[in-house]
Amino acid sequence: MWDTVNTFLTKVDDLVWGVPLMILIMAGGILLTIRMGLLQVRKLPLALKWMVKNEEEGEGEVTSFGALCTALSATIGTGNIVGVATAIGAGGPGALFWMELAAFFGMATKYAEGLLAVKYRVVDEENHALGGPFYYIEKGMGEGWKWLAKIFAFFGICVGLFGIGTFSQVNGISSAVQGFFDPDKANTVTIPGIGTYSWTVVIASLILSICVALVLIGGIQRIANVSQIIVPFMAIIYVVISVVLLICNITEIPHAIVVIVKSAFNPQAVAGGVAGSMIVAMQKGVARGIFSNEAGLGSAPIAAAAAKTKEPVRQGLISMTGTFIDTIVICTMTGISIVLTGAWQQEGLEGVQVTTYAFQNGLPLPAKVSAFLLMLCLVFFAFTTILGWDYYSERCLEYLTGSKGKSILVYRWLYIIAVFIGPYMTVKAVWTIADIFNGLMAIPNMIAIFALSGVVVKETKDFFVRHKNGEIQD
Repeated sequence: MWDTVNTFLTKVDDLVWGVPLMILIMAGGILLTIRMGLLQVRKLPLALKWMVKNEEEGEGEVTSFGALCTALSATIGTGNIVGVATAIGAGGPGALFWMELAAFFGMATKYAEGLLAVKYRVVDEENHALGGPFYYIEKGMGEGWKWLAKIFAFFGICVGLFGIGTFSQVNGISSAVQGFFDPDKANTVTIPGIGTYSWTVVIASLILSICVALVLIGGIQRIANVSQIIVPFMAIIYVVISVVLLICNITEIPHAIVVIVKSAFNPQAVAGGVAGSMIVAMQKGVARGIFSNEAGLGSAPIAAAAAKTKEPVRQGLISMTGTFIDTIVICTMTGISIVLTGAWQQEGLEGVQVTTYAFQNGLPLPAKVSAFLLMLCLVFFAFTTILGWDYYSERCLEYLTGSKGKSILVYRWLYIIAVFIGPYMTVKAVWTIADIFNGLMAIPNMIAIFALSGVVVKETKDFFVRHKNGEIQD
């Protein structure tokens, strides 16, 4: 049965993530990059400075750093560890090149999303902020486009419940936990109608579901508070481990970079007849890049809208740093580690197993220690992603139904159930479902980005004139 399901999902995925959608997303980033004069390069130092410096005034529910950490909690997840591995596995090392290129232009897109989210957000009497693509479509493009905003909100709910938010994250956690504690499935239990699984998977799904439930009850403030602690801590640990791996294999880095670039344009030159086409490398790289940093997807602006700020451009710059940290820094380190250790060429490995192989063979540590460190990073990254995407999808549901009460509570329990059943789905099916909903969610958002690009450019020019005149302090 699963083979039939996988075949069907793959066909749908290829249709959604065809050349037109890749062109749409890349073209949006390229257009904004040109119109704003490489803003993601020129203003990156300022953006990184403001990233940790909160504004004293402004409407909103959480600090700008808290909003960024909420967004990063949703982006720094299995995409950085498992997604990079699956992209390279399906499209060859060249997929990493296309992932980075998409991220570079995606920084401009993410900037525009954050700016528009704050500009068009709605803040009620209780200081409850609601914003994101559904509001900048409705308020920016006009009431006549409200149907497009609702389509985005619907797909946003689906991405949270069936895509990035639950299945792929939990599946990544359970695979990593099983790979460390019970790789040979020595202790198993048979679940009628589902299959035979290691006890570690069953226990992990139970513990994870309970932890998710405890945090979600507290809403955005608790999600932001947890994210501000876990995200920076685990991101720094993962970067340090990756840097150690790269330093220990520094002589292999130039060759790995050559392999990545060559494979991006001519996969056969690197891997022979087993390699796919350049289009496959591009498709997997762009798709996994968006899965990882979510630029163009329209999710991060939902968190940005909750920031305590009065300057849309400032929050746009802070949002932009998320793509830089997520893909340009973390995914690059993961990808180069996988290529230089030859992990991508090992037969029979998939998902987290590929990255685990890279860490075990690239670090000057016992294999068991390397595997444990990677498992720890993956578990916490994926956990915060689950939290962040619940917030996103709840805001989408709130916009779609106009309700904050019973429907949100019902959705939270459905979300927790999806977290619980995630480990029992096949790896390929999980990632394909996530890709499909990502693509469908990106379409209405990118239409809005194109339509409102003039607003973004105008707001940017006005802001930096005021900044140059000293009206806005660093």
